[in-house]
Amino acid sequence: MENSDIGNIIYKINVTPKGVRYSHLQSWYNHVVARRKSPKDLSVEELRRLLVEKQRAVRQERLERFRKTGRVVTLASDVDAPSLDDLRSGPLADADDEGAPSSRRRVLDYFLLTIEILAVLGLVFVLFNGLEVIQELNQEVARALEQPTLTPTPLIRAVVLPSGHTPPIEGVAQPNEAEIPEHLRPLVQSLANVPIPTPGPAQARRIQIPSIGVDASIVQGDGWEQLKKGVGQHVGSVNPGQNGNIILSAHNDIFGEIFRYLEELEPGDEIIIHTQQRVYTYVIFNKKIVEPTQVEFMDQTAKPVTTLISCYPYLVDDQRIVVQGQLKSGGG
Repeated sequence: MENSDIGNIIYKINVTPKGVRYSHLQSWYNHVVARRKSPKDLSVEELRRLLVEKQRAVRQERLERFRKTGRVVTLASDVDAPSLDDLRSGPLADADDEGAPSSRRRVLDYFLLTIEILAVLGLVFVLFNGLEVIQELNQEVARALEQPTLTPTPLIRAVVLPSGHTPPIEGVAQPNEAEIPEHLRPLVQSLANVPIPTPGPAQARRIQIPSIGVDASIVQGDGWEQLKKGVGQHVGSVNPGQNGNIILSAHNDIFGEIFRYLEELEPGDEIIIHTQQRVYTYVIFNKKIVEPTQVEFMDQTAKPVTTLISCYPYLVDDQRIVVQGQLKSGGG
């Protein structure tokens, strides 16, 4: 680059509109001219500075031309263009100046993290409650679909309580048909020939009542012939220990007088019933004197119960004594 070219650059810069001044470049040029340096003698830094200044001058010239033609609107007053020295980067900001934004950012990050954690915990809580609600709904549906356990109802219900007979005369008695309603007597007579089931291992075999000294065998059926052999279990009643009512009958003044002292039993006394496999203990909770036709005491129950029935009073036999006990131990 010749000295004349540098002069032209300085001239163009000095004659730009709005009085743009680059005195430092003029001083530098004067210094170069004074030393009469040729372009070859200029350093790379010096050449770079000249090119930058030239580009700025050309850009400023273009902007001024645009202003004159209305293509550029001036929004602020012109200011002196900064020199390259002024454009040098200054020292880094102090750590204290950056500390405030960083601390605010950390606080914001912690706040957002807390919100995310709370959101996750809330989601887990909702899912947990949802599972519980689903389980409850499933249980309600299962209960709604569950069929109730039906208690079998005998096709033919007893007409009178068992063990009834006429008062014994010289030790001889007969079944008391007078206590059976007349229109039901043919039905009772037909039931006398009902087949007796063969005893199984879970059926009652023996009864003990320690408080009145009873220890007798149990047979299936409570008809006239069966009660001659001992205590009779009503056909169709449940086995010992099962939910329901096991009904046992015996005479009080004939055929061994097994239930002679049934009236002396009190609540809390025990009734022990044996099977081939287990022993069941029932505790007395009820004792009543009833009419022969009060057959509701032979109904089945929801819990394990035993009912003892015998004629009453002694040698008169126009009523019944009923003793009931509930299972205490031995139930499976």
